[in-house]
Amino acid sequence: MSEQLRSIVPMFGGATSYVETLDEIIEYINAQQPTTDELVGWHRGRFERVSSRDSILRRCDYLEDVGFLEVHAGEWDLGPEGQRYQANRSTETLFEIMCRRNLGLRSLLYALSVGPMSIDDVGRQQLNTHPELGWDPSNDDMALQRVNWLRSLGVVQKDGDQYALTAEGRQFTDNAVEEWAGSTMTEESVTSDPMVAGTYETTVEARAIDPEFRATALYQFDQSCAVSDVDHPDLLDVAHILPWSDYPEYRADLQNVLPLSKIHHAAFDRKLFTIDAEFHLQVNPQFETDSQLLRETICDRAGEQISLPEDTVSPKHLEAHNAVLEWV
Repeated sequence: MSEQLRSIVPMFGGATSYVETLDEIIEYINAQQPTTDELVGWHRGRFERVSSRDSILRRCDYLEDVGFLEVHAGEWDLGPEGQRYQANRSTETLFEIMCRRNLGLRSLLYALSVGPMSIDDVGRQQLNTHPELGWDPSNDDMALQRVNWLRSLGVVQKDGDQYALTAEGRQFTDNAVEEWAGSTMTEESVTSDPMVAGTYETTVEARAIDPEFRATALYQFDQSCAVSDVDHPDLLDVAHILPWSDYPEYRADLQNVLPLSKIHHAAFDRKLFTIDAEFHLQVNPQFETDSQLLRETICDRAGEQISLPEDTVSPKHLEAHNAVLEWV
């Protein structure tokens, strides 16, 4: 069960009743350990207009793939995730299972934290952020199934033709960017003199973030560095404008991040350059370098306006970041 699932299957019972339906299935299977025929018969008796054996088993197979169910010697029982969820019936546990096993749910919540989205917006966000999902862009079904699971979990609500985060959904995004990254810390080399790009001697720590937050941020900037146009994902970092440690309330704010190449991320964090609220590149006058790359992408561009996608970066965050820089 290590690989995340690309397809999400709806439950019977309606768009906001998926969790209720899952609860009933788990209760029935935990009590009866039914055969496949009995499980199909139970579905037909429980839900109106449900008769197709293939349709029923498609849902059961999905729950087996997630780990809620398993079948042995022709009888269905709870799988490891089903046992864990059955033990406490916690929405938090169910939400964790669904986000861990299904690709793209977390990135969708991060995208919704910026503002409401239509179902077409949801489909584009999911496919552009996770191309491996691979569904037909003209088919809304896969996007609908995702938002309906999230509605059933209480983290997304529908208002007209728009989908938005609930208070619970916003609380999740505030915490998930760190929680889903684990506690692994890496070390990156930096120079002992912050004004000179020279020999690397000391180290600083760089915090890991949720890979789905990273994917969502990179998608907003067309997978390229905001300053240098480096466009290889493995060479890009997600840099926080307002520092992670000082502004925990903005850790999951997509308007508080800039995709930067690793070297430009280090230069930004060392205050060798910044971007003002009108998106002009500002260079620390004490910054000295013999690097042609740094001269061409930073020093020689002082005062130049950076082209950023609309509504991707908050000018207020840039103002707050720059307020502590004496040279701006």
